[in-house]
Amino acid sequence: MSKLPRLTYRELIQILRQQGCEFRREAKGSHEIWWHPAKRLYTTVPKHGGTIDTGTLRKILRDLEIDPNLLRQPPGC
Repeated sequence: MSKLPRLTYRELIQILRQQGCEFRREAKGSHEIWWHPAKRLYTTVPKHGGTIDTGTLRKILRDLEIDPNLLRQPPGC
């Protein structure tokens, strides 16, 4: 398994929206609930400063059944 890129909250949200995910609601603390309506899947996304931990990013992608290889492609592909 190759490494995932380090993403900020804004970069991750941009990717989630491109994949068809939508903001659902605020959660406890500085977290948000996002969901993929076509797949009917939910996940929690931390809304913190800095980058998102690799393990957290992997869990978000797994929850929403998004292929991690999409993050490794150069922008614009």
